[in-house]
Amino acid sequence: MEYRIERDSMGEIAVPADRYWGAQTERSHENFRIGTEVMPREITHAFGILKKAAAIANNRMKPDRMDARRLEIIAKACDEVISGELNNHFPLVVWQTGSGTQSNMNANEVIANRGNELAGEKLLHPNDDINMSQSSNDTFPTAMHIAAVLGIEDQLLPALDRLLQTLLRLEAENGDIVKSGRTHLQDATPIKFSQEISGWRNMLEKSRDMIRASLPGLLELALGGTAVGTGLNAPEGFGEAVAAAVSELTGKPFVTAENKFHALTSKDELVFAHGALKALAANLMKIANDVRWLASGPRCGLGEISIPENEPGSSIMPGKVNPTQCEALTMVAVQVMANDVAVGIAASQGNFELNVYMPVLIYNFLQSVRLLSDAMVSFNDHCASGITANREKMKANLHNSLMLVTALNPYIGYDNAARTVKKAHAECISLREACVALGYLSAERFDEVFHPEQMV
Repeated sequence: MEYRIERDSMGEIAVPADRYWGAQTERSHENFRIGTEVMPREITHAFGILKKAAAIANNRMKPDRMDARRLEIIAKACDEVISGELNNHFPLVVWQTGSGTQSNMNANEVIANRGNELAGEKLLHPNDDINMSQSSNDTFPTAMHIAAVLGIEDQLLPALDRLLQTLLRLEAENGDIVKSGRTHLQDATPIKFSQEISGWRNMLEKSRDMIRASLPGLLELALGGTAVGTGLNAPEGFGEAVAAAVSELTGKPFVTAENKFHALTSKDELVFAHGALKALAANLMKIANDVRWLASGPRCGLGEISIPENEPGSSIMPGKVNPTQCEALTMVAVQVMANDVAVGIAASQGNFELNVYMPVLIYNFLQSVRLLSDAMVSFNDHCASGITANREKMKANLHNSLMLVTALNPYIGYDNAARTVKKAHAECISLREACVALGYLSAERFDEVFHPEQMV
């Protein structure tokens, strides 16, 4: 590998000749060889957005320093960062400085060096031009919020809506089916299959509402606070100008944070939003478990629904098929719940004017967004969309349920109904036979009042 010599305040260092990063990135790359978790690409791309927005704002407010030529070249280089073309030039791991400073330096160096290449001259300086009016301490929180909003609005919510539409369809298609309800994993009174599905559907609607409720806080940006929240080295009004530019670039209604001291040290907006993601994970866990219970079998389980077969389920049991999409979705739910712990602890570590656990916080946050989005699409396309009701099995289970005796309570009383159930269960006879044998109702009267399909 060929190297070039770069220089910073600490002296000279060799950098791979084919990479756009510089000395500051290289020092982090060499000194923090910890794990394999590279800074999320969502953060890399968010840096491209905010650096372009900062250049636009600086051009409006400091045209003598950020002239049209510099803005043009920075914008081109940032577009390549945003598109992912320069991903290989962002090598730094999550386990670095807690402010994300080295990732900000990485963005500054890559944009400057790529920009100089585009310009055909040494036009841009990483700190003087790309980082103008900024600090790592306000850029990284800004990148976190940009990445979080884009991930939620452009990936997560569309995936959630996709699954919701499937459940709405299934609810409409199965409105005529009455089946046994279940509480405590025990037989319970009847329920329409569509009512059961409506519970799943409303879970997702509630989760969607909670996630949307978290967005206003995430739309607030820390840019303009610079190092400690005072805005040193940033012109007055820079926060508002750069938020407007970010909004123009993303199509999202970003605003500047009212209190930059809060924006730099507190991460409660991300905690709140991830709490909503955890609620979604809990609901998805429940739905997936319900589906695999209902699909259990094919002969010795509940078998009330059929789900698509994705792949062979056993290396030694031919023909076995498992509810693998349900299992994948529940594993994702577990990971999201674990991530919530990391997000909460990381957010609590805001000492004085800066939180220094931001990389691990956003790594876990964005992983949750990514996993939930992918898992909902996978579960929808390869499982939920192909759910079909086993009407005969549902009917058989319904009429075999001892809890149908609840319909007799008004006619024979709770205690007599309990005796009827126990006799039917002990002697493996029907409720009708037990009730008649005990003398509580005649066969004709039983048939007159006992209608399970009307109990929903």
